[in-house]
Amino acid sequence: MSKAEPNVGASRNPALSTNGVAISQLHPTQMTVGYAEVLLKRQQWRALHKSAKSTFIAQNPMPSVLGPKSGHFIVDHHHLARALLEEDVAMVQVTVLADLSALAKGEFWIVMNYRQWVHPYDSKGRRHPCGDLPKKVSGLRNDSYRSLAAAVRMAGGVPKEQTPFAEFLWADFFRRRISAKLLAKDPAAALAEALQMVHDKSAEHLPGWTPLPQ
Repeated sequence: MSKAEPNVGASRNPALSTNGVAISQLHPTQMTVGYAEVLLKRQQWRALHKSAKSTFIAQNPMPSVLGPKSGHFIVDHHHLARALLEEDVAMVQVTVLADLSALAKGEFWIVMNYRQWVHPYDSKGRRHPCGDLPKKVSGLRNDSYRSLAAAVRMAGGVPKEQTPFAEFLWADFFRRRISAKLLAKDPAAALAEALQMVHDKSAEHLPGWTPLPQ
Protein backbone atom coordinates (compact mmCIF):
# COMPACT_ATOMS: atom_id res chain seq x y z
CA MET A 1 0.00 0.00 0.00
CA SER A 2 3.70 1.58 -0.95
CA LYS A 3 1.98 2.24 -1.12
CA ALA A 4 0.92 6.45 -2.60
CA GLU A 5 -0.38 3.16 -1.26
CA PRO A 6 -2.21 2.65 2.18
CA ASN A 7 -0.90 4.11 5.42
CA VAL A 8 -0.07 1.27 7.77
CA GLY A 9 1.02 3.49 10.62
CA ALA A 10 -0.28 4.36 14.04
CA SER A 11 -3.92 4.82 13.03
CA ARG A 12 -4.27 1.10 12.30
CA ASN A 13 -4.16 -1.90 14.60
CA PRO A 14 -0.66 -2.71 15.85
CA ALA A 15 1.04 -5.68 14.22
CA LEU A 16 -0.03 -8.98 15.72
CA SER A 17 2.88 -11.01 14.41
CA THR A 18 5.51 -11.26 11.72
CA ASN A 19 6.04 -14.51 9.83
CA GLY A 20 7.68 -15.81 6.68
CA VAL A 21 5.17 -16.37 3.88
CA ALA A 22 5.60 -17.44 0.25
CA ILE A 23 4.98 -14.57 -2.18
CA SER A 24 2.88 -16.97 -4.24
CA GLN A 25 0.46 -17.20 -1.30
CA LEU A 26 -0.09 -13.45 -0.89
CA HIS A 27 -3.42 -12.00 -2.02
CA PRO A 28 -3.45 -8.46 -3.48
CA THR A 29 -5.98 -5.86 -2.38
CA GLN A 30 -5.63 -3.82 -5.57
CA MET A 31 -5.92 -4.70 -9.25
CA THR A 32 -2.96 -2.88 -10.75
CA VAL A 33 0.57 -1.66 -10.22
CA GLY A 34 2.82 0.57 -12.29
CA TYR A 35 5.20 -1.74 -14.13
CA ALA A 36 7.76 1.05 -14.45
CA GLU A 37 7.90 1.29 -10.66
CA VAL A 38 8.16 -2.50 -10.41
CA LEU A 39 11.12 -2.40 -12.80
CA LEU A 40 12.80 0.26 -10.69
CA LYS A 41 12.41 -1.87 -7.58
CA ARG A 42 13.84 -4.87 -9.43
CA GLN A 43 16.88 -2.82 -10.36
CA GLN A 44 17.29 -1.67 -6.76
CA TRP A 45 17.09 -5.27 -5.58
CA ARG A 46 19.73 -6.40 -8.04
CA ALA A 47 22.02 -3.59 -6.86
CA LEU A 48 21.98 -4.91 -3.29
CA HIS A 49 24.93 -6.99 -2.18
CA LYS A 50 23.98 -10.63 -1.64
CA SER A 51 24.60 -10.32 2.09
CA ALA A 52 22.25 -7.31 2.30
CA LYS A 53 19.26 -8.96 0.67
CA SER A 54 18.13 -11.01 3.66
CA THR A 55 18.36 -7.89 5.83
CA PHE A 56 16.29 -5.96 3.30
CA ILE A 57 13.58 -8.66 3.37
CA ALA A 58 13.53 -8.61 7.17
CA GLN A 59 13.28 -4.81 7.30
CA ASN A 60 10.51 -4.55 4.68
CA PRO A 61 7.69 -6.85 5.78
CA MET A 62 4.46 -6.99 3.80
CA PRO A 63 1.60 -5.50 5.86
CA SER A 64 -1.28 -7.93 5.65
CA VAL A 65 -4.72 -8.73 7.01
CA LEU A 66 -5.71 -12.33 7.67
CA GLY A 67 -8.85 -13.06 5.70
CA PRO A 68 -10.92 -16.05 4.52
CA LYS A 69 -9.15 -19.39 4.96
CA SER A 70 -6.48 -17.50 6.94
CA GLY A 71 -5.07 -16.07 3.71
CA HIS A 72 -2.70 -13.11 3.80
CA PHE A 73 -4.24 -10.10 2.05
CA ILE A 74 -1.46 -7.53 1.65
CA VAL A 75 -2.50 -3.89 2.02
CA ASP A 76 0.77 -2.27 0.96
CA HIS A 77 4.05 -3.00 -0.86
CA HIS A 78 2.35 -4.49 -3.93
CA HIS A 79 5.07 -3.11 -6.20
CA LEU A 80 7.81 -4.58 -4.04
CA ALA A 81 6.03 -7.94 -3.84
CA ARG A 82 5.70 -8.09 -7.62
CA ALA A 83 9.34 -7.03 -8.09
CA LEU A 84 10.61 -9.71 -5.70
CA LEU A 85 8.42 -12.31 -7.36
CA GLU A 86 9.93 -11.47 -10.75
CA GLU A 87 13.39 -11.68 -9.19
CA ASP A 88 12.59 -15.26 -8.09
CA VAL A 89 12.45 -14.44 -4.39
CA ALA A 90 10.29 -17.12 -2.78
CA MET A 91 9.64 -15.90 0.76
CA VAL A 92 9.00 -12.56 2.45
CA GLN A 93 8.25 -11.39 5.96
CA VAL A 94 4.62 -10.51 6.67
CA THR A 95 3.33 -8.23 9.41
CA VAL A 96 -0.23 -9.11 10.36
CA LEU A 97 -2.20 -5.93 11.11
CA ALA A 98 -5.53 -7.58 11.87
CA ASP A 99 -7.05 -11.05 11.99
CA LEU A 100 -10.38 -11.02 10.13
CA SER A 101 -10.26 -14.71 9.24
CA ALA A 102 -13.42 -15.45 11.25
CA LEU A 103 -15.50 -13.29 8.90
CA ALA A 104 -17.45 -14.62 5.94
CA LYS A 105 -16.09 -13.47 2.58
CA GLY A 106 -18.76 -10.81 1.99
CA GLU A 107 -18.40 -9.37 5.48
CA PHE A 108 -14.62 -9.46 5.18
CA TRP A 109 -14.69 -7.21 2.11
CA ILE A 110 -17.15 -4.82 3.77
CA VAL A 111 -14.70 -4.36 6.63
CA MET A 112 -11.77 -4.04 4.23
CA ASN A 113 -13.62 -1.30 2.34
CA TYR A 114 -14.51 0.49 5.57
CA ARG A 115 -10.88 0.50 6.70
CA GLN A 116 -9.64 1.59 3.27
CA TRP A 117 -7.62 -1.59 2.90
CA VAL A 118 -8.81 -2.39 -0.63
CA HIS A 119 -8.75 -0.52 -3.96
CA PRO A 120 -10.59 -2.58 -6.63
CA TYR A 121 -10.05 -0.24 -9.60
CA ASP A 122 -8.71 -1.39 -12.95
CA SER A 123 -6.26 0.27 -15.35
CA LYS A 124 -9.09 2.38 -16.78
CA GLY A 125 -10.02 3.73 -13.36
CA ARG A 126 -13.21 1.64 -13.20
CA ARG A 127 -14.35 0.12 -9.92
CA HIS A 128 -14.96 -3.64 -9.80
CA PRO A 129 -16.45 -6.00 -7.23
CA CYS A 130 -13.82 -7.18 -4.77
CA GLY A 131 -14.28 -10.67 -6.16
CA ASP A 132 -12.56 -9.47 -9.34
CA LEU A 133 -9.29 -8.76 -7.53
CA PRO A 134 -6.37 -10.92 -8.69
CA LYS A 135 -5.88 -13.95 -6.48
CA LYS A 136 -2.09 -13.70 -6.61
CA VAL A 137 0.59 -11.04 -6.96
CA SER A 138 1.39 -12.44 -10.41
CA GLY A 139 -2.08 -11.34 -11.54
CA LEU A 140 -1.53 -7.63 -10.92
CA ARG A 141 -1.98 -5.74 -14.20
CA ASN A 142 -0.14 -2.68 -15.43
CA ASP A 143 -1.52 0.84 -15.02
CA SER A 144 0.78 3.26 -16.82
CA TYR A 145 -0.82 6.19 -15.05
CA ARG A 146 0.12 4.67 -11.71
CA SER A 147 3.72 4.65 -12.97
CA LEU A 148 3.29 8.28 -14.02
CA ALA A 149 2.04 9.22 -10.54
CA ALA A 150 5.09 7.57 -8.98
CA ALA A 151 7.38 9.37 -11.41
CA VAL A 152 5.77 12.69 -10.46
CA ARG A 153 6.40 11.96 -6.79
CA MET A 154 10.01 10.94 -7.40
CA ALA A 155 10.53 14.13 -9.42
CA GLY A 156 9.37 16.18 -6.43
CA GLY A 157 5.98 17.12 -7.86
CA VAL A 158 4.07 15.89 -4.81
CA PRO A 159 5.31 14.61 -1.45
CA LYS A 160 5.08 11.03 -0.27
CA GLU A 161 1.63 10.82 1.33
CA GLN A 162 0.18 8.59 4.04
CA THR A 163 -3.33 8.85 2.59
CA PRO A 164 -4.43 5.36 1.50
CA PHE A 165 -3.92 4.83 -2.25
CA ALA A 166 -2.82 8.45 -2.72
CA GLU A 167 -0.88 7.72 -5.91
CA PHE A 168 -3.88 5.95 -7.41
CA LEU A 169 -5.87 9.15 -6.85
CA TRP A 170 -3.21 11.13 -8.69
CA ALA A 171 -3.07 8.46 -11.40
CA ASP A 172 -6.79 8.85 -12.04
CA PHE A 173 -6.38 12.64 -12.14
CA PHE A 174 -3.70 12.31 -14.85
CA ARG A 175 -5.70 9.63 -16.68
CA ARG A 176 -8.42 12.17 -17.38
CA ARG A 177 -6.04 14.86 -18.61
CA ILE A 178 -3.03 13.27 -20.32
CA SER A 179 -3.56 11.10 -23.39
CA ALA A 180 -2.62 7.45 -23.26
CA LYS A 181 -0.98 7.90 -26.66
CA LEU A 182 1.39 10.57 -25.33
CA LEU A 183 2.18 8.52 -22.23
CA ALA A 184 3.05 5.47 -24.31
CA LYS A 185 5.00 7.33 -27.01
CA ASP A 186 6.83 9.94 -24.94
CA PRO A 187 6.83 9.26 -21.16
CA ALA A 188 9.20 12.18 -20.53
CA ALA A 189 6.80 14.62 -22.21
CA ALA A 190 3.89 13.14 -20.26
CA LEU A 191 5.86 13.58 -17.03
CA ALA A 192 6.63 17.20 -17.88
CA GLU A 193 2.95 17.81 -18.56
CA ALA A 194 1.95 16.12 -15.31
CA LEU A 195 4.44 18.19 -13.31
CA GLN A 196 2.78 21.32 -14.71
CA MET A 197 -0.61 20.06 -13.52
CA VAL A 198 0.16 19.15 -9.92
CA HIS A 199 -0.21 22.71 -8.63
CA ASP A 200 -3.36 23.43 -10.63
CA LYS A 201 -6.48 24.44 -8.72
CA SER A 202 -8.30 21.44 -10.19
CA ALA A 203 -6.00 19.16 -8.16
CA GLU A 204 -6.62 20.96 -4.88
CA HIS A 205 -8.66 18.04 -3.51
CA LEU A 206 -5.82 15.53 -3.95
CA PRO A 207 -3.45 14.41 -1.16
CA GLY A 208 -0.19 16.37 -1.09
CA TRP A 209 -1.43 19.19 -3.33
CA THR A 210 0.25 22.54 -2.89
CA PRO A 211 -0.38 25.79 -4.80
CA LEU A 212 2.13 26.99 -7.34
CA PRO A 213 4.94 28.82 -5.49
CA GLN A 214 4.73 32.57 -5.92
